[in-house]
Amino acid sequence: MPDQADLARMRRSYRRARLDIPDVDADPIVQVRRWLAEAVAAGLREPNAMVLATAGTDGLPSARTVLLRGIDARGFAFYTSYRSRKAAELAVNAQAALLFPWIDLERQVAVRGTVAKVTAEESDTYFASRPRGSQLGAWASEQSAVVAGRATFEQRLDELRARLAGAAVARPDDWGGFRVTPVEVELWQGRRDRLHDRLRYRRDGEGWALERLSP
Repeated sequence: MPDQADLARMRRSYRRARLDIPDVDADPIVQVRRWLAEAVAAGLREPNAMVLATAGTDGLPSARTVLLRGIDARGFAFYTSYRSRKAAELAVNAQAALLFPWIDLERQVAVRGTVAKVTAEESDTYFASRPRGSQLGAWASEQSAVVAGRATFEQRLDELRARLAGAAVARPDDWGGFRVTPVEVELWQGRRDRLHDRLRYRRDGEGWALERLSP
């Protein structure tokens, strides 16, 4: 187990790339899609994994890793139970932050924005694309609720498998997607001596202002 001194010595010098304003697209969504494609091409594990941070009425933030399931001009989409903790917090504070930690590329993307549910049609389409086990799991689990033990929802899952054998699994009404519409997107590229490159897109009317931040 590493002690405090071991942790203090854990460091690496970032040297893979550099980043400047002329290197990036004027549209942050286009640029994030470009970096995502490079993460996929590099063989990164779960390149679409992103940390989602939310906060409820108490102001205390919570974070978890979710998977990006859609990216277009409207923003970044993910799917979850509408009874989950994240959904409860978004219901009272429809703002969130995202972080893509592409560590092997010495890169990260940080997003801040507003959040709204995707359409029922979008949720239906995505739910239909999920593996059957995941579809059944959405019915079996009351996400974020306290449960006596794993056997509780495993028994529920077995009952669902038996009852729905051979039948299509419909999307639960309390399960679907959210979309984060960005107001700010930051690109981070690691550099030597912790003098990292940071470029920030900031919503400016109908367009974007692009600026460099100090490391």
